[in-house]
Amino acid sequence: MSSRRSSRSRQPSSRNNNSISDDQITDLISKLQQLLPEIRPRRSNKASASKVLQETCNYIRNLHREVDDLSERLSELLATTDMDNDQAAIIRSLLM
Repeated sequence: MSSRRSSRSRQPSSRNNNSISDDQITDLISKLQQLLPEIRPRRSNKASASKVLQETCNYIRNLHREVDDLSERLSELLATTDMDNDQAAIIRSLLM
């Protein structure tokens, strides 16, 4: 795979002005790795790019699940709350 990427990076960039260099990809992977709590880099432990991308996808899926769960819980809370009381006012202010 690296040989394919290397041969592509040698091709003239006039064909595609949006091409990204290997150094830029490495930098982006490193930044992603720093954002992921599961694989934050340790001094000598560098995760592979595929591992970082896989963990990023898993992390995003988990975040989506959390958002869905919290949305469902909020809907249930709003359905059981008297909309004229102080608790409802607090919830409305948080949502705005």
